[in-house]
Amino acid sequence: MKHFDTRRLTLAAAVGALYAVTTLFISAFGIAYLPVQLRVSEALCVLPFFFPEAAPGLFVGCLVANLLSPYGMLDIVFGSLATLIAAIGTARVKHKWLAPLPPVISNGLIVGALIAFEETGFGSGFMAAFAFNCATVAAGEAVSCYVLGGILLRVLPNISFFRKRIPEEKR
Repeated sequence: MKHFDTRRLTLAAAVGALYAVTTLFISAFGIAYLPVQLRVSEALCVLPFFFPEAAPGLFVGCLVANLLSPYGMLDIVFGSLATLIAAIGTARVKHKWLAPLPPVISNGLIVGALIAFEETGFGSGFMAAFAFNCATVAAGEAVSCYVLGGILLRVLPNISFFRKRIPEEKR
């Protein structure tokens, strides 16, 4: 990635703020921190495909949002790390329609494990809880990233403001 100039820093900050505010808003409806999560904000995880500088903004936005998570410090650390891993993976994807895949996999595995641990510890029920939570978190993530994120992937290159900033090979 090129150096982090003011424009890139501003984009990262705006993405982070939008992620945090959207997650906190949706948490009022009780669906942001459950095993079947539907975080509308996760649609923003496709942005590093076009704008790699969005990755640190997503991480910070998720970190801020996870400060209110019922899973406490585990979600603050590992949930935010899952989003950072997903964002970095998305920035490295070569095809637009694969961009939602890293968030689905990363969050499914890491957040699924986190919730399973909170439910069972590492006892005998962990693997069953992990399988269930991995599937449900990944399903919610797939809806957010493939449906809502897919809309972003399709629409952003058609908006002149963004088209000028998106590399030709990623349009």
